[in-house]
Amino acid sequence: MDLKLSPEDRVGGTGGKKKGRTTKTTRTRAKKPVKGRTSRSKRTKPKLTFGRVLGKLFYWGVVAAVWGGIAVTGIVIYYAMQLPAADTWAVPERPANIRIVAADGQLISNRGKMGGEAVSFRELPQYVPAAVISIEDKRFMSHPGVDPIGILAALVDNITEGRIARGGSTLTQQLAKNLFLTPDQNIGRKIQEALLSIWLEQNYSKDQILELYLNRVYFGAGAYGIEAASQTYFAKSARNLSLGEAAILAGLLQAPSRLSPDRHPEAAAARARVVLNEMADEGYISEAEAAAAAIDPNKRIRTRVAGAEYYVADWVETLMDAYIGSVDEDVIVYTTIDWDLQKQGEFFVREMVRENGPDHNFSQGALVAMEPDGAVRAIVGGTDYAKSQYNRAVTARRQPGSSFKPFVYLSALEHGLTPDSIVEDAPFEYKGWKPQNYSNKYVGRVTLRDALANSLNTVAGRLAIEMGPESVVNTAMRLGISSPLQAVPSIALGSQEVSLLELTAAFAPFANGGNGVIAHVITRIETADGQQLYQNIPAGPGRVIAPENVAMMNDMLSYAVEVGTAKKAHVGNWPIAGKTGTTQDNRDAVFVGFSARMVTGVWLGNDDDSPMKGVGGGGFPVAIWSEFMEKAHQGLAVAALPGGDYTRFANAAPAAPDNAGTPSGTEKPRTLVDLFSGLFGN
Repeated sequence: MDLKLSPEDRVGGTGGKKKGRTTKTTRTRAKKPVKGRTSRSKRTKPKLTFGRVLGKLFYWGVVAAVWGGIAVTGIVIYYAMQLPAADTWAVPERPANIRIVAADGQLISNRGKMGGEAVSFRELPQYVPAAVISIEDKRFMSHPGVDPIGILAALVDNITEGRIARGGSTLTQQLAKNLFLTPDQNIGRKIQEALLSIWLEQNYSKDQILELYLNRVYFGAGAYGIEAASQTYFAKSARNLSLGEAAILAGLLQAPSRLSPDRHPEAAAARARVVLNEMADEGYISEAEAAAAAIDPNKRIRTRVAGAEYYVADWVETLMDAYIGSVDEDVIVYTTIDWDLQKQGEFFVREMVRENGPDHNFSQGALVAMEPDGAVRAIVGGTDYAKSQYNRAVTARRQPGSSFKPFVYLSALEHGLTPDSIVEDAPFEYKGWKPQNYSNKYVGRVTLRDALANSLNTVAGRLAIEMGPESVVNTAMRLGISSPLQAVPSIALGSQEVSLLELTAAFAPFANGGNGVIAHVITRIETADGQQLYQNIPAGPGRVIAPENVAMMNDMLSYAVEVGTAKKAHVGNWPIAGKTGTTQDNRDAVFVGFSARMVTGVWLGNDDDSPMKGVGGGGFPVAIWSEFMEKAHQGLAVAALPGGDYTRFANAAPAAPDNAGTPSGTEKPRTLVDLFSGLFGN
């Protein structure tokens, strides 16, 4: 039979309306598009607007700032961790200064690593720190150690000029660098510098920071600190600087070498005017004061010249360790130097070399002056300290020539001779040695007095051989010669090298009556607050020449000045004595002479030991000596040389002095002619 299916049966079974609805949903039919909507494949990007750009920039700027801040913080922490713990930070002690002064308190020089002593901020004129602040760090009094405004301004200027025209470091940063860091220019050092600057600002007042800065900053020419700079360039304390001088020193800080007032006065003057204008702009001074203090560029700035007193300072500095050990704090060294005589000696030596050196081929000179007790009053170690710091008075060792002969003749007196003893002046040969007189002339029989006055080499040679070279060495060392001496016959002619200082000191016993001396220049040493560290106590080896021999030596040495090689020497109407010396080929010219008040030695020559032209000890050295001694004796009462008339000892048996050699016999021979004839076969 035929079965007809209902619509429900065709889809698989009975149901209700629900199934019927389901059947309808399966039918496929096109959907009408919704108005205002498009398909995803055809959707377009939103239009870019200024607001969207600004928003994105802000967003990414914040992101970059966050990450940049994290990076910077990390870098800062990294370099901060390389510093010691903050609780161990401390300003290092300033290296000790040695202030060396003359007998009257006049500053000779400062020695030490800083080149000058520290000064209190309150001791300085107000315009000194003001000048530094105006040109180096205008916002010093307000910033916390680092100045962002200054850094940005420096950055703009450098970009504008296309070069590093200025830096952005504050005074505190400069101080931090000087105190704690190396001068390396890198990001790590700058970060550490900033951290240390902030620490300084938190622990010290502005005045304290400025004082630290002014006492440690470098001003060129080896001067660290404002006092050292002021003394170096202007020969005055920073306490007494003028406004113009303060501006010059403040201007130096930018480039100490290029703006040095002694080497580049025009540049220094121009920079000083910039400083003064900045001070006026900042209100520290008026424009009228700035104009009045400005240096005329057509006038040379007067700065201190390194004089011969610096040779004294060098010598004193070498003695410090022996006197007080290492110097750990500022000290003041008081010396025996007479400032006026020091400058007079420097002038006479320098002018003699300047006027006569070129024609006579000598380029250097030296002078030593001391009182008969060994207190040194003047030391001139050369003609120009700035060009050569070699001390020809203290350090140099040169042949003294015939100025050494007094030690030979003293040995002869101690062996029984007198000034009237007759000796032989004639050529001789001794074991290959043939001494000759400077004039190549010989007089035969001659008194000991005449032989010394005329500096006869053959007589001195014969005496040294007869008495024994060892005796001459012992005599010289007993009187103060400290250089090593060889006991050879030629020592009689001054062939052994000695310093002018020790040679001059060895003449002092003749001037003081026979007492040995130790040349000294330091009287006392004190700390800056007055604590005494050393006090000189007069001391020496005691009597080194018997009284009768002092009298006889002064008789002969006075005669040498009166009629002999030193007859041009003069000191008013003062009794004087001394001995000249001229070495082979005129390589050295020396004169050492004395009165009862002072002993002075003078040397002329060349550092390379080249010969001079016609220069002997009785010429230019005697001229310098006379001019200097005239100045040294002004206002002093005339005094006789010690010893008096030696003939009063004629009937007395010869006595050996303390520490002196014993005479070879008890009788004083009147002549050694026969003895010499037998010895040398003449």
